[in-house]
Order: sequence, then structure tokens, then C-alpha cells
Amino acid sequence: MAKRIQFARTGGSEVLELVDVTPADPASGEVRVRNEAIGLNFIDIYFRTGLYPAPGLPSGLGTEGAGVVDAVGEGVSHLKEGDRVAYAQGPLGAYAEYHVLPAEKVVVLPDSVDAETAAASMLKGLTVQYLLRQTAPLEGGETILWHAAAGGVGSIACQWARALGVKLIGTVSSEEKAKLAKANGAWETIDYTRENVVERVRELTNGEMCDVVYDSVGKDTWITSLDCLKPRSLMVSFGNASGPVEGVNLGILNQKGSLFVTRPSLNGYADSRERLEMMCRDLFDMLGSGKVKVDIGQRFALADAGKAQDALAGRQTTGSTILLP
Repeated sequence: MAKRIQFARTGGSEVLELVDVTPADPASGEVRVRNEAIGLNFIDIYFRTGLYPAPGLPSGLGTEGAGVVDAVGEGVSHLKEGDRVAYAQGPLGAYAEYHVLPAEKVVVLPDSVDAETAAASMLKGLTVQYLLRQTAPLEGGETILWHAAAGGVGSIACQWARALGVKLIGTVSSEEKAKLAKANGAWETIDYTRENVVERVRELTNGEMCDVVYDSVGKDTWITSLDCLKPRSLMVSFGNASGPVEGVNLGILNQKGSLFVTRPSLNGYADSRERLEMMCRDLFDMLGSGKVKVDIGQRFALADAGKAQDALAGRQTTGSTILLP
């Protein structure tokens, strides 16, 4: 028997249960991973609350983890038992001691990346990779606005942007988080609890505003984000921490400067094994070179997954948070 977190109904963190299960054997094209560390992400909360529907209930939770291949199904040639691996996609169920998933979603870890770092950075790091290198292929010299700059994704983005020579303005909710974002490479920070974000962006950019805005907050920051953009520039909405953006009149993009907008996802970019491996090479190179260092601000036992999610939703975390089986 093994432990896993599951939920039989949607709702608050109290719906999460730690249960005993018999780990499934991998089918053809699958592998079973014995998790050593598990990533915690806002998308997990979206599934728990029902914002994103789970395939069925009761359901496992989580899509990110790292560990060791424990069993290999038929037809899998690029992985073997004992391989150190990580994953960020696949079926829900990473909040567990063992997880079975398609082998094409699993990558071998280089020696330079340990399991905790991988679990803390795979989904977040690959998200930053596609946002900075593909959604808007930044070359250096651009000015961008990044909401929640002290969070798990934001902490990586600050470092990656600095390495690219990009000026990242990060929004934060406290002086402590501002210091963290600056230490990670943010060019400037804005405390949205006491400063007007649009006015401060205008001051920092001498009225030119931003080339790209990256917004994982959603409903509460939608208009503010649009108002921080240059004409004909790009709004990237990639999360819903405050709720989804709804009821948008496309005419607002015209009114605010012939703007572009996109709503990307990791699955939309890492949509083939070849593309996933390319993105992972880029991430692992950044981690291995030291240009990006992962700050694991919190570690929770698997049994305390609900407490961990509450801390994340309550903006009580910095950097990345992992669960330990």
C-alpha cells in the first residue's frame, strides 16, 4: 500500500484526504515513478475548487514531481528502472508516493539537478521558458511587467529575465517580497498595496510603458495590466489567482492601443516529446549554470497538502513550495 491525496468533492482544502492505495502497474507506454518530492502549484487549487474540472471523482491531484522510475511498461525505450526523472504534465495524481503517467511526459534529470529542485521548478521553470522564450521571444533590452514577482514562477522569471538582459518590473505585496524580487534580479518592484501600479510603471519607463505584461492574477489585474502596455504590445494572461477574466469586450484592445492578448498554457507549448525535451534542456542549462536558482521557501509533508495550499492561496509563501512523501 501507498499514500496519496485525493478529493471526492470540490471545495476548500478540507476536501483533501490522505488515503491508502495500491500503486497501479504501468500500462504500455507508461512508467511508474516513486516520488521523492512533489511540486505545489496554483493549478492544483483550481482543480480542487472545480474551476478546472477533474476527469472524475474521487480524483488525485497534482501534475509535477520528481523521483526514481520504479516500473516500466511495454514499449518504453528511453527510460529504465532506476532512472532519476521529473515531470510537469500528465494525469492528476502527483500528490502521492507513486505516480503512473505516460513515459513521453517524463524526462531524465541531469546529475546537476536534484529531486527537490526539479519538483520545485519543472512546471514553474517550463512556464517561464515558454513565456520568455516562445510566447514573446525576448532578446534583451525589453521592459516587462510581471505580477506576483516574489512567487514561485515570478522568482524564476526575475532571474531568467536578468540573464536575458530584460528589465523586469515586478509587482509585490510587501517590502519583504520586494527585497526578494530585487535579489532575484527584478529591475524594479511596485508594492500594489500602497502604490498605483499604472502610475508607477509610467514613472519608471519615462512614459513609454511596457513591451509585455505577464499576468497570472486574472480578474483583479486585467485592466491595470492593459493600462501598463505600450501601443501594439502584448498582454499575456497565464493564470487566475483572483478568478478568471470574464466578459471581455475585444474592443478594449483597440481602445487601449491596438493591443495583442494571449492566454497560453504549458500543454499548448510542450505538445510533443521533442518540444518538451528542448524546453527542458533550456531550463536545465539555466539551473546548471547557476543563472537560475530555485528558492524552496516551504516544505510540507504530503499529509499537510491542504495546509500548503491554504498558505499558497493566502499569499503566505515565497519562492517555491514542495510536498515530501
